[in-house]
Amino acid sequence: MRKKSDFILRLCLIIGDAVALILSFAIAYYIRVHVDPRPYVFESQLLDFTTTVILLVPILIIILAALGLYRKDIFLGKSRLPERGKLILAAILSVAALIVYDFFKGENLFPVRIMALTSAVLSFVFLLTERIIVRLIVRLIFRRDYGTKRVVIIGNHKNTEYLADYITSTPEAGYRLAGIVASRKFIPQDLRKRQYSSLKEALKKARVDVIFQTDERSTEYVYKQAINRHLLYYFVPSETALSSHFGELELVGNTPAVLVMTTPLSGGYAIVKRLFDIVFSLIAIIITLIPMMIVWLIIKFSDFKHSPIYKDERLTQYNRKFICYKFRSMKSEYSGMTAEEAFIKMGKPELIKKYRKNGDYLKNDPRVTKIGQFIRETSIDELPQLFNILKGDISLIGPRALLPGELRDYGDRSLILTVKSGLTGFAQVSGRRDIPFEERRALDIYYVRNWSLMLDASIFFKTIAAVLRRDGAK
Repeated sequence: MRKKSDFILRLCLIIGDAVALILSFAIAYYIRVHVDPRPYVFESQLLDFTTTVILLVPILIIILAALGLYRKDIFLGKSRLPERGKLILAAILSVAALIVYDFFKGENLFPVRIMALTSAVLSFVFLLTERIIVRLIVRLIFRRDYGTKRVVIIGNHKNTEYLADYITSTPEAGYRLAGIVASRKFIPQDLRKRQYSSLKEALKKARVDVIFQTDERSTEYVYKQAINRHLLYYFVPSETALSSHFGELELVGNTPAVLVMTTPLSGGYAIVKRLFDIVFSLIAIIITLIPMMIVWLIIKFSDFKHSPIYKDERLTQYNRKFICYKFRSMKSEYSGMTAEEAFIKMGKPELIKKYRKNGDYLKNDPRVTKIGQFIRETSIDELPQLFNILKGDISLIGPRALLPGELRDYGDRSLILTVKSGLTGFAQVSGRRDIPFEERRALDIYYVRNWSLMLDASIFFKTIAAVLRRDGAK
């Protein structure tokens, strides 16, 4: 499974930057009140000032993100624009943001001008110091091979030799060389023991997280292997191809490499989506807790022998298995069976073809209880999945969670599993079970490739409307 070192790195930087900014503004206020001998005519309210700054920290972090200060190449000092220059600009813009806020709210955050200047200077110093500390910590962690990404380089090109040398000599970049698929003349002499005869052999014998391709031979095949195994795929373009690259450009040492994205949902967007999932699931659980308890009791009283919660193994991001929670809606004698097994058991095998042809749905399904029919129509049966969202098994919005057995039937299954499965999704709001199964798969793939915050927002509000109208609910 792909390691999340980049995610952890960005999260540490965000937390560190937030603490640095809060401390810089609070200390600037304290210096003016308690250290500067000159008299002041305003009332000292350090706690109120610091509280206001804390509440405005998200805006300040957005400013840093807009300046690109959470990009890995900037953190490693490989950006064309130096980090220190961006930090100076970030410090000035952070103070400016507070001044603008103060102008409209009239809270008198900077009663004397020197405080704004001191805040800007301290913001730069604290941000720079904090990032130096984070950089040292990250280097120590990566040098111990914790959280690093294992790399296979493929391609007969001079960049193969350069990348191999860079990765082995720069552990703080977060990479470890797992293997090289190239002719011997493109492999440094001391690294030839890591040569593999084919990409297939390298992927089979080495634990791999990333593929770097340095030539243009069989790019479609190599990219497909990366998708199928949920690996990061970097293509090192030629000078002519560089001007028209698609994907996120990153400097690996001094070599530009294009990260070919299978989905836009990565980096900071993934953090935002996860934070929304946590907040939403907590609020939704609190609101629906009593209704869920009532449904739990009704199902329990109707069948004392079995749990009201049905637990089923499903697949989510990167082919990871998890236990999906739902209220039990099927009769206990058919619980855990496939549709084929259940219909054969009840002596109605003719329903199998009808069920599959109708997109895995039958009106008045004989396997479903009366209470089960009601909670399915109202989508109440899916409320326990709020706990799956809170745990991080799934997201509120994403492709439908696949059963392990379904993987055999779909050529684009790896694309669907590039992101977390969802409680609701693009396919559900486009007709739920009223559209053919293959069309639902195509909509899931479209969601993965074209994800955006606006698309998620649209699906969210359409889901609410669909549930209230009970459109297509089965």
